[in-house]
Amino acid sequence: PGADLKNSATREFYEWRAYRLAAGGDRSLLDDYVEKALFPALNRLGSEKIGAFTEIGGNSTDTSLLLLIPYRSLADFAASPSRLNADAQHQMQGETYLQTKKDHPGFARIDSWLLHAFAGMPKMDLPGYAKERKPRIFEVRTYESYSESKGQKKVDMFNDGEIDVMREVELGPIFFGQALVGSNLPHLTYMLSGEDREVHKKHWGAFGKHPGWKKMSSDPKYADTVSKITNKFLEPTRYSQI
Repeated sequence: PGADLKNSATREFYEWRAYRLAAGGDRSLLDDYVEKALFPALNRLGSEKIGAFTEIGGNSTDTSLLLLIPYRSLADFAASPSRLNADAQHQMQGETYLQTKKDHPGFARIDSWLLHAFAGMPKMDLPGYAKERKPRIFEVRTYESYSESKGQKKVDMFNDGEIDVMREVELGPIFFGQALVGSNLPHLTYMLSGEDREVHKKHWGAFGKHPGWKKMSSDPKYADTVSKITNKFLEPTRYSQI
């Protein structure tokens, strides 16, 4: 959908993966697998700083698990399933989950999106409180567009200065990715962070008042680039690497 693949060797790819569980389902089998088998195996394959999250304030029966998996290249992403299958340590450590019986599945379904990092933020970044695993929250935002060209123009807006403003007002950007594969295209997804919700809200207030943002938001070339915005507040699991 209009994604610029130029210099892709220096821009990460991300898989935004959602494990959907039945309402009120037990997530312990999945958590145990992701923590003890999947994350170590992906780390061995070169994926670093993998995130695992649950939604804050969502449906009380929603026990879904959300993963952010970075890949150094598109080839690494494509090879990941076969490499995991061939990894004896992964198979052994994840046996209980991988070989579970039909009447006790680890999930109901998996949804997945493939994203390409923006040129303006080619690699994931973590603020100090995230690196040190201090108390923190995350906000993931998805911007849908009504045409491919408008979607690309919104990506350009971020690259041309909006990301810089977010960094300046301490919104703690983690990643920005343009969706290549998945539902509800064309869209982009990005993640922000904060020490808590109140601090994060103040940083958003500073963003809205920033002269750089005001100038860009009133520029006609960036008009009508977004047709729908969705956002979720997330908390990291105990084993999240972000």
